[in-house]
Parts: sequence; C-alpha cells; structure tokens
Amino acid sequence: MTFLLAALLGLLPAYKPQTAVQGTIRNFGSSLGGLVKSWEDAFARVQPGARFDDKLPTSDAAIPALVTGVADLAPDGGEATLTENLSFYEVYGYAPTAITVASGAFDADGKSNGIVVFVNKDNPISKLTVEQLDGIFGAERTAGMRGFKWTPADARSAREDIRTWGQLGLTGEWADKPIQTYGHAPSGTARFFQLAVLGNADKWNPNFREFVETGSKMMGGQSVGLKHMLRDELANDRYGIAWTVLPQSAGIDGIKPVAIAPRGGGSYVFPSRESFQNRSYPLTRSIYIFLNRKAGSPIDPKLKEFLSYILSRDGQEIVAREGGYLPLTAAVAREQLQKLE
Repeated sequence: MTFLLAALLGLLPAYKPQTAVQGTIRNFGSSLGGLVKSWEDAFARVQPGARFDDKLPTSDAAIPALVTGVADLAPDGGEATLTENLSFYEVYGYAPTAITVASGAFDADGKSNGIVVFVNKDNPISKLTVEQLDGIFGAERTAGMRGFKWTPADARSAREDIRTWGQLGLTGEWADKPIQTYGHAPSGTARFFQLAVLGNADKWNPNFREFVETGSKMMGGQSVGLKHMLRDELANDRYGIAWTVLPQSAGIDGIKPVAIAPRGGGSYVFPSRESFQNRSYPLTRSIYIFLNRKAGSPIDPKLKEFLSYILSRDGQEIVAREGGYLPLTAAVAREQLQKLE
C-alpha cells in the first residue's frame, strides 16, 4: 500500500456499529469482481446476525431487481440508464437512491475505468477542458437528460462545435486540419462519457468512429477493437483524438494522454493513479449500490449498517486490498453516509 493510499484511508471513519443486525440482506446485481462477497464476509464477522442472499450475475440485473422487489440492495458497476431510471419511477414514483461505494479503476481491466483522452504523439495539444471535449465529440442539442428528465439547461448550439485544430489554438499546418474523433461503441463506458461530457445526450460529431473494447463480449465476428484503433489508426492519424480506458492503450506507442479540466473552470489534471484515487481527475468513474428509498423515509437498519460498514475505513480498506477499484476519499464517503440519514 502506498503512502498516499494509506493517508487517504486514514482519513476515513472506522466502523462503529449502531445496532445489532439480525436478518437477511438480498443483494442482486453485480459481484463487483468479488468485492461484494468480501464486504459481506468481513461485515458478518462484526455483525454475526447478518445473513446474505446473493444473486450477482451482472450490473444489468441490478435496477430491474429493485423494480421487481426481489432485492434490498443492487450493486452496479455503472450509472443507471434512462430506461432503468424511468421504469423504477413508473413503479414507485421516485428515483432509486444511488450510494457511491468505490471509485472506478485506473489501469485494472474491466473495473469501471475512468476515461482517458488520447491524441497522436505529434499533436501539440497537452490539455483540454470538458467543454472543449463536448465541442469536439458532441453536436448541437436542444437539451440533455438528467435521470429521465429532458433538461434544456444542458442544450448547446452548433456555434460551440469544435471541428478543426485551429479552434483549439493550434497554428501553422494544424490550423485548418479537421479533427477526426474516435471512441467507444454503446456501452457502460460510453454512457458515462455521455453523462460526464455531453449532457447525457446522444448527438455526436458526425465523423465519430465507434469501436468496442478489445477482448469484450461485445465483439462480433470482426477483429477490429479499440486496441486496433489506437495502434493502427490514432497512432498514424496526426489529426485524430480518441477517448477510451487505460487498459486498452497498454503497450501502444505513437499516442499520448492529455490533461483535463472540469466543466465550469478549474485546474487541468493529468490522468494518473494519484488523480484517480483523490478524484481530482474530472473523468473518474464511480461504482454504486442502489436501493429503494423514498425521500424522508427511514432505511431498514440492517441495510444502513451494511452500507455504513462499506463506507467506513474498514470497508474501504477491503477495496484497497482487493485491487482494481479504488477506495473513496473521506469527502465522498461523508457525502454518501449523509444519504443514509
């Protein structure tokens, strides 16, 4: 464990039981790479009356299990989709409660990785804002989506499109060169990019070229995945730009990552393990446990105890030991604990 990680964990509160748990907690959704079971085993040692009934096939089962009432908690490696939010609302009349329980991975494969933006190694660009990413990869939109609400506040005009490198301040041979965009095909990672960058809209730069993650179950008969795109296209396309996850770029020469500044202003942050761990990097992802809780109503005490354990130093030390996902900062953990009140 690094000094930085130990310091971050040291700021988290230790778990202090508030009540003795008796009964069964039904978890339905993702195993989070075994993390859910590790949390359960550790929790049962301090709360021996706790029992668990797990069905953990995939994140895609999480929200539907809450909708149908067969789960108490729904672990999910990504953000809820439009249809998931809408279906839950149509049944219950309010949104599911999302508790952030860890940060997405830096370079561990398949662990809800944060997004990294790459350009060709010859490109002078070294930093971009989220607004500029929206201008590069997105298109004019009349609104965006928040949950399932069509939100005009997230609209933007075609005047904000960025289609040449000169619009980003490059001069000389770069000034009039069109920007060629690359990224992920529809997936949880693409949904996060849309949420974080495009106002959760689905209007893209018309030249956007989509690829699935190399090695993914989504690959059909084709042999062209993201690794191929980065190696054979972006590395040879001086005027290209791509967003992807770090494991897909491993061992590929001819490309470089850029620093990103958050929407609305702030410092440019380079993607690194440290900036993912302290969540200063704007495109860091989260993993969640969803539950059905109407605003103002009390949470079942056994669920509150288990979630409090996960958000404590004890629970986040398990995240650190397991590797892959990253533990929460103290500030984020406090925000999530407040949701349980």
